[in-house]
Amino acid sequence: MADTWLIVGLGNPGPRYEATRHNVGQMVIDELAVRRGESFKVHKAGARVAETWLRPGGPKLVLAKPNTFMNVSGGPVANLAKFYGIEADHVIVLHDELDIPFDTIKLKTGGGHGGHNGVRDVAKALDTPDFARVRIGIGRPIGRQDPADWVLDPFGAAERKNLPVLLADAADAAEQVVDEGLLAAQQKHHAPRA
Repeated sequence: MADTWLIVGLGNPGPRYEATRHNVGQMVIDELAVRRGESFKVHKAGARVAETWLRPGGPKLVLAKPNTFMNVSGGPVANLAKFYGIEADHVIVLHDELDIPFDTIKLKTGGGHGGHNGVRDVAKALDTPDFARVRIGIGRPIGRQDPADWVLDPFGAAERKNLPVLLADAADAAEQVVDEGLLAAQQKHHAPRA
């Protein structure tokens, strides 16, 4: 289906991980579903899925949260793309990014995975890195905390105050990639906030 988009939020399954930094991509998928009054259903591809529309009449959106752990997200993403007949250029992956400051969003298509194992696995499973990414900044830990532990911690109190705005901005960015293309979304979301 030419105007169907697969928008995937990466994260880990289960209540233990729901509020962690690593699951911010799935939090954005929840925001996109809430905006449309949609709920998720279990899909045989190994994900929870909500089918909806950007606006009445199109484009169609398949919002997805893999049921697998982050590092093996690729299988469900590739299975969903195949099931819905969606090419990689209509896949948008939302994920946490250590190398971007908290409360910042960057968008790109293709390129490397920057050490992000979820993105690496999606690129491997799709057999191409050429899909759009909404990279949601979580920043690096201050001090000596291991980044692997940092991403599995919940957001701090100060971060939680700004988190709704960050989630809304990332959801807006994903919608804009579908509606206007990556370049327009980059121009809006990469500009300094007023």
